[in-house]
Amino acid sequence: MDIDGATVLVTGASSGIGAATARAASRAGARVVLLARREDRIRQLAEELGGDALAVPCDVTDRTQVEAAVRAAVERFGRIDVLVNNAGQGLQATVEAIDPDDFRALLELNLVAPLVMMQAVLPVMRRQGAGAIVNVSSGITWSTLPGSGGYAASKAALQKLSAIARAELADAGIAVSLMYPSITESEFVGTVRGSVEDALTMEASSGLEPQSPESAADAIIALIRSGAEQADLVPERFGGTLKS
Repeated sequence: MDIDGATVLVTGASSGIGAATARAASRAGARVVLLARREDRIRQLAEELGGDALAVPCDVTDRTQVEAAVRAAVERFGRIDVLVNNAGQGLQATVEAIDPDDFRALLELNLVAPLVMMQAVLPVMRRQGAGAIVNVSSGITWSTLPGSGGYAASKAALQKLSAIARAELADAGIAVSLMYPSITESEFVGTVRGSVEDALTMEASSGLEPQSPESAADAIIALIRSGAEQADLVPERFGGTLKS
């Protein structure tokens, strides 16, 4: 898909990969719709990006807010060409210690919310006869790191949901792709459910060098353009395609 002139909706746009993706899309000529709960952050980013950016405060776990955000995007720009499902959260706890309430909340944000977002934009994309959806998973799904079971499970489920959506929507001209970032320099680890300390320890001992949000954003933009099934930034020695 040609990003120049396209309307790109990004969830979790207040920081990290989401904000970097919004900036990259804007540089490529897109009109960008920024969704996040932190209104001050996305309004500042919209001001930075200029008139072709719209900030819409939205909790993506609230279907009513999601539907309102999609309506706002269509009212402003007339269409939605791309959805980047980036909003998400981590969970650090052993399987024995996972709080079921934390796990339910994690699944709501990492799995149910992307589904609701897809359902909200698909009628628009079907009317247009084309669209692109990029769901952001995690390279951790390829590992068996102790303490990552809840988070990895949510992202593995997103992978299967995305693969089936890709098959179902291909005839409608809508490409569903999956992005697998590696460890990224962002606020992510500090916001995990469970033990932040254990998450920091696992990250430090993983042998992975944290990557910039911009590298993930560039890979997401490339996925939008190509419509490929997936891309990753995971080093080859950990099962990915990134050459060391």
